[in-house]
Amino acid sequence: MNYQHLLTQVNNYALDYYKAHANPNLVYHTLEHTEYMTLKATQIANHYQLTDRDFFVVMVACWFHDLGYMINMQRHEEEGADLAGAFLKEHEVSNDDIIAVKNCIMATQMPQRPNGLLEQITCDADLFHLGTDDFAEKDKLVLKEQNALNGTNISKQEWRLKTIKFLQVHHYHTDYCQILLNDTKDKNIETLKNKAAKAEEKMPAATASGNQPLLLPGFTDQSKSSKKDRPDKGIETMFRISSANHQRLSDMADNKAHIMITVNSIILSAIISLLLRRLSEYEYLIIPTFILLSVSLLAMTFSILATRPSIPQGTFTREDVDTKKVNLLFFGNFYRMGLDDYTYGMAKMMEDKDFLYGSLIKDVYAQGVVLGKKYRLLRIAYNIFMFGLIGAVVAFIIASALFSTKG
Repeated sequence: MNYQHLLTQVNNYALDYYKAHANPNLVYHTLEHTEYMTLKATQIANHYQLTDRDFFVVMVACWFHDLGYMINMQRHEEEGADLAGAFLKEHEVSNDDIIAVKNCIMATQMPQRPNGLLEQITCDADLFHLGTDDFAEKDKLVLKEQNALNGTNISKQEWRLKTIKFLQVHHYHTDYCQILLNDTKDKNIETLKNKAAKAEEKMPAATASGNQPLLLPGFTDQSKSSKKDRPDKGIETMFRISSANHQRLSDMADNKAHIMITVNSIILSAIISLLLRRLSEYEYLIIPTFILLSVSLLAMTFSILATRPSIPQGTFTREDVDTKKVNLLFFGNFYRMGLDDYTYGMAKMMEDKDFLYGSLIKDVYAQGVVLGKKYRLLRIAYNIFMFGLIGAVVAFIIASALFSTKG
């Protein structure tokens, strides 16, 4: 079957369908979104070097996945799958290919549950923008479309909170998108949280006019009589952002360590399986080989040390709670304690503002100490790898040059 020729027909069919069934309320699920999705699906598919048949399945699913919005928005995935099935059947495409296309379209239904690489690529292409700098602009279009279609007037703050929850539960399915997009997606989440926090600080002015403010997760509505006892929101925001930043940096460090471990594992495997067995034939490469072997082993060792967990004894006494010496916000300090003791400690901490702030300070500080250790070990690992690799390559060049001169 000539998949490329049929894909051109699919493209033309989708373009004509958008023109014939244009809906002014659809400002996000438009031809532009579909073309963007096909472009990103092509990018992901090229990374995995899909066969012509698999590439065809993914592309057809991308072209048809949102056409159902112009038939029935509540079940647009089913409608899009039916349109794709009818079109492909008319063009005598095999039943297996039709089923694969339909499954890819249905996999984009929320919550996404893709099975297999083709469905994962389709899902990740559909939500590719979540991890890009274009997210904010596209998110505004989604809000505008939601209000237009449903006749609602969702406020920006309410939409931010919904979007934050959505982004936090969403995850990319292909490792390609995870590596490429997760960092930017995390930045988009932090940007939304900062905007939501700033909007939350302005909410008291809105309550004066009788409007009830929206509350960020973790914030509670307090009566006027208790306002003087609650932590200032600016301080809460500071702790929340600091903790989130530390967590993101920790995740980045783990990813960097994982990359270093993976790369050096490949190098060690190649050296052990291929080169070491033939050193008797190429004795002049013994020194460069062992230099490279030592470099990879050392870099991997420091990368492992950077990610190796360290857990305290996990116990505390009620005296520690009464004297405010224990940080109950870190699991390592209580994971071996009974629920009654932990409840006692948490109740004490929530009643005492100084104890609460002190625990938050200790928690942020402990995160910073761990981060410092991780990045210090990672820097050593990367330096060993970088300079060691250069030295190994130079050693290989010198050894080869000397051998050729002697020969």
